[in-house]
Amino acid sequence: MKIDLLSKLRKQNPIAFNISNFVTVQDVANGINAIGASPIMSEEKNEAEAMIKISNSLTVNLGAFTEGQLDQIAAVTKYANQYNKPIVIDPVAVGAVQYRLDRCNELLDNINVAVIRGNAGEIAALADVEWQAKGIDAGEGDADLEAIAKALAKKRDCVVVLSGKTDIITNGDAVVRVYNNTDLFKLHVGSGDMLSSTIGTFVAIEDDYFEAAQVAATVFAVAGEIVANRMDQPLAGSFGPQLIDELHLISVADVEKHAQFD
Repeated sequence: MKIDLLSKLRKQNPIAFNISNFVTVQDVANGINAIGASPIMSEEKNEAEAMIKISNSLTVNLGAFTEGQLDQIAAVTKYANQYNKPIVIDPVAVGAVQYRLDRCNELLDNINVAVIRGNAGEIAALADVEWQAKGIDAGEGDADLEAIAKALAKKRDCVVVLSGKTDIITNGDAVVRVYNNTDLFKLHVGSGDMLSSTIGTFVAIEDDYFEAAQVAATVFAVAGEIVANRMDQPLAGSFGPQLIDELHLISVADVEKHAQFD
């Protein structure tokens, strides 16, 4: 794994365009800035092409959208494909709400994406696998998670990051598992959104999206674990700000020391 992509990211300071969920937009922007990229946000269709032209990647979060916003998302993703800017999709709660699943599949039918990042329930829904999702949470199911992730990667010809207690990253053939984790990720609303946007910063500077996604997942997971291990007790309210701090402070050496993956 090319952990030194973290240094390359900070040296290049790519512009990471995000269409964000209003619930978590500040955490996402601060996380992007902290790790060493430059965040830019927009909800205006009329500036879609201009925004894509100046950006190095696009991350689309489907956590809270309207039909009008879907028009903007369609325009922005079309331009991203046209100008060869990698797209990361975060399909929030598509396993729980059929409307979201339908809209997400319509979007994916019409664009090429670099990475889809979601929890088990979201990835299973997009892969057409039975799963009991619970709102934005992963829910429960008995299917093999690696098989689910591989199935979606092959279906959409992209990299899939299935995040959870163990993060599973696959291009449809090869699989990397990242074991660093903390339960505080589940208590901080927006951790998944921040992971998706972190992936967006790495695909902005690395054309091998499988490599970029696994490094991003590892850096993010190690940062969260370091913060949790410093706490005398699990402080959910303090975790988010300290995670942003750690994304700024974490070094290649820190990640290489603490990373657990195979």
